[in-house]
Amino acid sequence: MSDILLLGFAESRRVTGQLADLLAWPSDGIEVHRFPDGESRVRLPAELPQHVVICLSLDHPNEKLVELLLAADAARAGGAEKVSLVAPYLCYMRQDMAFHPGEAVSQKTIGSLLGDSFDAVVTVDPHLHRIERLDQAVTSTQAVSLTATRPIAEFVADHFERPLLIGPDEESLQWVSSIAEGWGFDFTVGRKERMGDRNVRICLPDDLSVTGRDVVIVDDMASTGRTMLAAVESVKSGNPASLSLIVTHALFVGDAEERIRAAGIDHLWSTDTIAHPTNAIGLAPLMADAIRNL
Repeated sequence: MSDILLLGFAESRRVTGQLADLLAWPSDGIEVHRFPDGESRVRLPAELPQHVVICLSLDHPNEKLVELLLAADAARAGGAEKVSLVAPYLCYMRQDMAFHPGEAVSQKTIGSLLGDSFDAVVTVDPHLHRIERLDQAVTSTQAVSLTATRPIAEFVADHFERPLLIGPDEESLQWVSSIAEGWGFDFTVGRKERMGDRNVRICLPDDLSVTGRDVVIVDDMASTGRTMLAAVESVKSGNPASLSLIVTHALFVGDAEERIRAAGIDHLWSTDTIAHPTNAIGLAPLMADAIRNL
């Protein structure tokens, strides 16, 4: 038996298989049976090696977290000495402080839970605001935070000769600049004015001209899509030659994708951290390199 095994839940079998091919490691599946009362039975292969790597992206996380923790415990009970998690999208990272009295700080709670259950956690572009490193949220473990900036930059370079990259708000500056600078792309960021969970306005720099440019709006995630939609509305009035959107994490809650497409964009692309029809940028090679070094 190999001393390492990749295990994927049903929805993560594709990426698990891609990683297994790139790493030349064996892989298998995790079986989940859901009972009528909502409880889950989780079953791993009977024979496990020294190191088990579980793959699961944590969008729509509440049910997934319970099954993930059951799988981690079952792996140790089955003889694994090291259990690692590859979660291309990591949930509950946005609530990093109590904004009102009595609120749970979910980043700290979920981070500690994953840190206690896994020896290593690998993710892509976690949504961190008031902390600098993933290991400040996912404690007591080896926390590896990858970035999709290079794969995104390569994708943009393959599709446009002289793109203008725009991040929707100040928080995206470091991320957008990382995509742009290595390739000499022009870039800027807007200023977000938030009027509630579903109502935002994006103001672009006064001296910015998008006329005749191939504009690519980039962000780390699209949830309700309101931020991306507001950015589209701000750019469209400037008469760009084309208008495209790229996100790392394609959450697209409710009618978010339909609303964005209806705004008259040319392209809507995402990485495959979350399985979605907009997936166009594969990150398996990026994750495989990190997993190889665990």
